[in-house]
Amino acid sequence: MQQSTSHTGFEDLSDSDFDRLRSDTPGVANRIHLNNAGAALMPKPVVGGMIEYLQREAEIGGYEASAENSTRLDGVYNSIARLVGSKREEIALAENATLAWQRAFYSLRFRPGDRILTTSAEFAANYVAFLQVARRSGAQVEIIPDDANHVLDPEALERMIDARVRLIAITWVPTNGGLVNPAEAVGRIARAYRIPYLLDACQAAGQMPIDVSVLGCDMLTATGRKFLRGPRGTGFLYVRHDFLKDIEPAMIDLFGAPWVGPQRYELRSDARRFETWEANYASRLGLGIAVDYALSIGIDKIERRCRLLADELRTLLRAVPGLSIHDLGERRASIVSFTLDNVGAREVMRRLAIEQINVSVSPPTSTPLDATRRKLPEIVRASPHYYNTIEEVHIFASAVRRIAACP
Repeated sequence: MQQSTSHTGFEDLSDSDFDRLRSDTPGVANRIHLNNAGAALMPKPVVGGMIEYLQREAEIGGYEASAENSTRLDGVYNSIARLVGSKREEIALAENATLAWQRAFYSLRFRPGDRILTTSAEFAANYVAFLQVARRSGAQVEIIPDDANHVLDPEALERMIDARVRLIAITWVPTNGGLVNPAEAVGRIARAYRIPYLLDACQAAGQMPIDVSVLGCDMLTATGRKFLRGPRGTGFLYVRHDFLKDIEPAMIDLFGAPWVGPQRYELRSDARRFETWEANYASRLGLGIAVDYALSIGIDKIERRCRLLADELRTLLRAVPGLSIHDLGERRASIVSFTLDNVGAREVMRRLAIEQINVSVSPPTSTPLDATRRKLPEIVRASPHYYNTIEEVHIFASAVRRIAACP
């Protein structure tokens, strides 16, 4: 099912450039992939680089392959630093974004009465960690009110600030709902009151520009498998250099905290104190290639393209009888969430899969506070990326219309 490479609205790239991006994405030849908020299609350079590295491991050995590729592997830190606007010393790699987030969060210490402020659309994996720490420490988890558009309200956040607020932790782009929280405004408040600020940027990385100095966050985590188009099992953590002196990982090993003498260890001075000695080097290399690939296109261009496709998709879906879009906010990300009145979300996904169209289902348990507040069932999540075409978006909307007409 090879689709046209028509790319109306992608004036930032020439036809030949867009054709190259499509050619680098073999999966578009046989399906329409709109599950980029789950795991995007990796481009050929990422896959090829990982295969080449694994073949080298098989030929000469794992230790020897990493030594041979030490410069390339070390360069991954430079690539991610460019992506987020940081120094390389402020970057740590992890096996996934959840682990990166946990390493950051569990390095903080809480006492009875401390307050953790978070969002109504917080990802469940983060929220259960808040609850665990609150149970252990006596801290309290509190929700920052939203404004009339169901977006985190910075003014309401500032009114909540007192001496007991120990952490502000939010998800920038939640897993569903298309919402983009005002991460920069939150950062200004956190800096003004000297409160640690942890930002989950999983759905933002690779979809929109990231500059940690503008965001004002002390810690930021992201994954490689979503809009960055990297391999699964990769993620990274940014920790502001001046903040490192105030935190120690909850768990350490000989890499992040070398033994330096009898009864004494010494934490690394950089963010890699959060890493362990063993790692999947092929995946790390793939992550670095994916980051470089995105940067070569331009994150600003990617954001404009994603927004164009998502806005077009929402416009088409609004015309489908019995369809409800569940996206929030005025500025929306490339995540389109919807339900059909007479067809469950998993059945919609199943029927779309028969037509070689990939989407995912977001259950209420993914964002329990938001789902409870809005009484959301399971919802269909469609997430276009820059390599999708306008034609593919129209084909998808037509398929949804057919499903709605034949419940």
